[in-house]
Amino acid sequence: MVSNCISLGHHLHPHPHKYNHHSLSSLRFHTKAKTHHHVSYTAPSDAHHRSLKHCGWSEHNLSSSRSVNHFGLSRSGVIRPRLSAMTGSEVGDSGYDESQFDPTLTNDDLKPTKPSQRTFSWLDMSSLWIGLVVGVPTYYLAGSLVDLGMAWWQGIATVVAANLILLVPLVLTAQPGTMYGISFPVLARSSFGIRGAHIPTLLRALVGCGWYGIETWIGGEAIFLLLPSHIKNSALSHTLPWLGTSPLEFSCFIVFWLAQLCIVWRGMDGIRKLEKYAAPVLITLTSCLLAWSYVKAGGFGHMLSLSSKLTSAQFWTLFFPSLTANISFWATLALNIPDFSRFAKSQTDQIIGQVGLPVFMGLFTFVGLAVTSSTSIIFGRVISNPIQLLGQIGGLATTLLAILGISLATITTNIAANVVAPANALVNLNPKVFTFGRGALLTAVLGIVCQPWRLLKSSESFVYTWLIGYSALLGPIGGIVLADYYLIKKMKLNIGDLYSLSASGEYYYSKGYNAAAVVALVAGIIPVVPGFLHKVGGLSKISNGFVVVYDNALFFSFIIAGFVYWMLMSRLRTKQSSSSQSLL
Repeated sequence: MVSNCISLGHHLHPHPHKYNHHSLSSLRFHTKAKTHHHVSYTAPSDAHHRSLKHCGWSEHNLSSSRSVNHFGLSRSGVIRPRLSAMTGSEVGDSGYDESQFDPTLTNDDLKPTKPSQRTFSWLDMSSLWIGLVVGVPTYYLAGSLVDLGMAWWQGIATVVAANLILLVPLVLTAQPGTMYGISFPVLARSSFGIRGAHIPTLLRALVGCGWYGIETWIGGEAIFLLLPSHIKNSALSHTLPWLGTSPLEFSCFIVFWLAQLCIVWRGMDGIRKLEKYAAPVLITLTSCLLAWSYVKAGGFGHMLSLSSKLTSAQFWTLFFPSLTANISFWATLALNIPDFSRFAKSQTDQIIGQVGLPVFMGLFTFVGLAVTSSTSIIFGRVISNPIQLLGQIGGLATTLLAILGISLATITTNIAANVVAPANALVNLNPKVFTFGRGALLTAVLGIVCQPWRLLKSSESFVYTWLIGYSALLGPIGGIVLADYYLIKKMKLNIGDLYSLSASGEYYYSKGYNAAAVVALVAGIIPVVPGFLHKVGGLSKISNGFVVVYDNALFFSFIIAGFVYWMLMSRLRTKQSSSSQSLL
């Protein structure tokens, strides 16, 4: 039987199911043991039963606890091996019987991945991050910090430091995905409850849908800006009042929308292949742009001469909000990384593949900063927008490569970051109706319905402030999920109960919701709200403390929610232990 004291090092083993493997004889032994206790068990009185149900104890816990330990406590999270006497179904190596999964909680996209589905090597995981990193928003990161007064190396160092910090929760959250083959919505059931998992998954999905529409519009704009002048100046480029944009721009948007949809419809394997084959192309095009700027500008002397304009005090005042903003850049993906790591061949593959994130971010932000600073020498003015820069270079070959490169960079980022999470959230919401493909299609349709061209033209700063702020509010969810998995469940999950609506299931809690998780989520969000309202103009004045909390929202909300959840669940488990001892 798996020990409750297996170390984190063991759980990050290259073979994710090694410590969950049970021999057939072991399975038979546990099955017989369960049958024996069920037959010989004498139920407690009604009063005792109601008392135990009140504190979260169940008949299921009682019937299985005697075979577990003398305190009467169920080994929380141990995968219990089962052979179904009713169906005769075989139990997998991980000790669960898929035929016993509730049909309203599962379909082929939500079931734990099988060995044949685990095709992501470390190279595939690295390619995923290259595709995510190489894009227009990342191009601006270090340059924007230099514009605020940092030296060139300080800007790049801030980006790298942020991603080194992010790497810790990224790998920790990915671990259960590889360990058990489960997606983020299924993992969230452990902490928020079978039905309560809809709260974090839909919050994450809303952010994804918003960004999907905006990124798709940006991709369409790239196509539009690189079109020949006589087409851009035609009657088709005149804005239609009822549409809010021109037919030509809208057509470019739809072309980009359809290009993404063709890839998404092929599922995770299609996404894996896109990211894998796009990575070398993006690296080559990025290297060519860097080499061009180096030759044309006569080196990077101008960039290297960009010294800091800040005093020591001013630098640190700017550094921490910038660090938080750069961590928030990939915080949403760090939340649903199990959606990808569940397809990893091993823990080694997912860890090595993700270690490259800080390296890729540092290198690409260096490219963005070096090329942008070179434009002041080459063209006599700074051109920070890479799309405008490529249009300024001109030439048919450059235009075609620019359309290919920018489209590929935007698609690889948008699909992985903004489609997978909403699609899986919709599948989790109603597995009978939604598949991954259908969820992705609805996400794409919502990207059109939100009319990103109106949002960006009417109030660009508000949209970005709102979406970035909203993304930072997802920090509490990460704190709760990690506290639950590592501190409460000790990295042991009962896979069968993650797909069960039984009131005696380990993750059913109270009518499918875990009140402790909801309370912790609210506790993590409340301190951030005043600063957020001040940022969007809802509040004119707030105390400096709330400003500091909002500037570091991800840290504060993550820690507060995780701590509150750990305290509430620890207290509940202590009460359960006391109740079971008094009963015995």
